[in-house]
Amino acid sequence: MPVNPVFIVFGFIIVVLLLNGLFTVRQTTAAIVQRLGKFHNVAQSGLHFKIPVIDQIAGKISLKIQQLDVPVETKTKDDVFVRLKVSVQFRVLPDNIYDAFYKLENPTEQITAYIFDVVRAEVPKMKLDDVFIRKDDIASAISNELQEAMNDYGYKIVRALVTDIDPDQAVKNAMNRINASEREKMAAEFEGEAEKIRIVAKAKAEAESKRLQGQGIADQRREIAKGLEDSVEALNKVGINSQEASALIVVTQHYDTMQSMGENANSNLIMLPNSPTAGSEMLSNMVASFAASSKLGEQMKNGKEKNVPHGK
Repeated sequence: MPVNPVFIVFGFIIVVLLLNGLFTVRQTTAAIVQRLGKFHNVAQSGLHFKIPVIDQIAGKISLKIQQLDVPVETKTKDDVFVRLKVSVQFRVLPDNIYDAFYKLENPTEQITAYIFDVVRAEVPKMKLDDVFIRKDDIASAISNELQEAMNDYGYKIVRALVTDIDPDQAVKNAMNRINASEREKMAAEFEGEAEKIRIVAKAKAEAESKRLQGQGIADQRREIAKGLEDSVEALNKVGINSQEASALIVVTQHYDTMQSMGENANSNLIMLPNSPTAGSEMLSNMVASFAASSKLGEQMKNGKEKNVPHGK
């Protein structure tokens, strides 16, 4: 029995329509199904069926975390124009897919508008240095404002970050010069302090050296005086008075000095008296002192001979 071609065509149309009713939704994605232009249901990931012609897929919405980068230019409290880059991470709440799809025409523009509003309300209250220091406060204010506003539309603000702060190039050059000047000032202060320490240490060392040198000279003079005292006392014991002893010591030191100077072949010694009278008197004194020295030697020699026992 031959098959009616009408049934074949009709069956083919039914198969096409059924196949056309099948659709799939990818992971982390939701599809909005409308029936006769009205919201019907939300299709999650997997294989689904819609009634051909009657049901339609109005759109699909991603459930992944999305990031929106917004550059904002504004002015600080100290009248410096600065460009900020704000990054906002957000996602659609799984339980609020209907609100996220139907309540907002363009969510990115809505978020951008809120970012501009918050940044231009917060930054003009701060000086440029405070903007760098308190960038986390700016990000927190953006996050709180967006969370409160976008929660009614089915969006959750995951995080807001101020990722870049870029003042005008002339301002950056000025800041670099200020920083360099401050560092040079600190370096000069440290160098001055180091020089002060060196000077104080050198002065202390010189003072200690002078003290030790003075102490050495004092000790030397003390020993010299003691030696002279012992010499005078020894001469007094052999009958030479103090005046003669002093003259003898002077003559002895005089000859010792001349001998020391004469040991150097390259030295020349010229002795000029103040006047002829003074020179004659000095010479007479030296001769008398030399005679006294010879007499003392003879006396000491005779004393030793008298003390030697006979028979030895």
